[in-house]
Amino acid sequence: MIEVKNISKNYFSEKSGKFAGIGSDGGVSLSVPKGEIFGIIGPDGAGKTTLFRILTTLILADSGTATVNGFDVVKDYKKIRECVGYMPGRFSLYQDLTVEENLEFFATVFNTTIEENYELIKDIYIQIEPFKKRRAGKLSGGMKQKLALSCALIHKPTVLFLDEPTTGVDPVSRKEFWGMLKKLKQQGITILVSTPYMDEASLCDRIALIQNGQFLKIDTPDNIVNQFEDKLWAAKSNNMHKLLDDLRKNKLVKSAFAFGDSVHVTVSSEQLSVIILTDYLTGLGHKNVEIHTIEPTIEDCFMGLSNNQI
Repeated sequence: MIEVKNISKNYFSEKSGKFAGIGSDGGVSLSVPKGEIFGIIGPDGAGKTTLFRILTTLILADSGTATVNGFDVVKDYKKIRECVGYMPGRFSLYQDLTVEENLEFFATVFNTTIEENYELIKDIYIQIEPFKKRRAGKLSGGMKQKLALSCALIHKPTVLFLDEPTTGVDPVSRKEFWGMLKKLKQQGITILVSTPYMDEASLCDRIALIQNGQFLKIDTPDNIVNQFEDKLWAAKSNNMHKLLDDLRKNKLVKSAFAFGDSVHVTVSSEQLSVIILTDYLTGLGHKNVEIHTIEPTIEDCFMGLSNNQI
């Protein structure tokens, strides 16, 4: 359904002197089959939105080719706009129109009606239908999200593009939203979704980890985690800031990153054990040192891959 080959787009900034966009090293490529939930996972500024805008025919790439539903993003842009749904990261509906008026407007744009495709959006729209007379600008974050998704689906698209749809949304609404995506997948809709939240990676069939405009890895979440080869420890002490600094100074420590209330540590040598590292930190004045082995997450894999790119 989606084919991307060596796509690149550079918004070179004279001010920063840095690449900004997608495909910073020869372009990016990916393939998404029908009915898959494919996640683009990475921080702000990594290039996610640029890729989405290229695939939804809003901007042109500098190089490379891409097709959506078999249509070329340059030559067949009108056909693509008819068969895709796009939910941008920022709420972009008409805030002075009501819920019902927004949905009717988007249905009219695509020469359809709410009634004709109501079954497709029913599970989503039914949650905000009691507020259909409320102006969109007065909705909560979760309700705006449901309205935007309903508007993106009202013309029955075959491919759905969701650019950071859960950013700024409460945890309950995030969980509900991903439940909706699972149901849409069962209806055969192909979904490309981007997110800065690493915990949402496991909810996708496959993911692409992206940093600085380049894909670091494309695979299933389980496969990416299973390919993590280093020993991984979680470390704590009475002085977490000093702990991070001291761990990074140790030549046998491969990487050290702050993760919540602990520091995740990978080691590059069998010479370093938990006991040796504990003694090292204690000798530097740390108290209440705790170090134990943990299982890696997608975020650990991302940090490890990013570290190798520096």
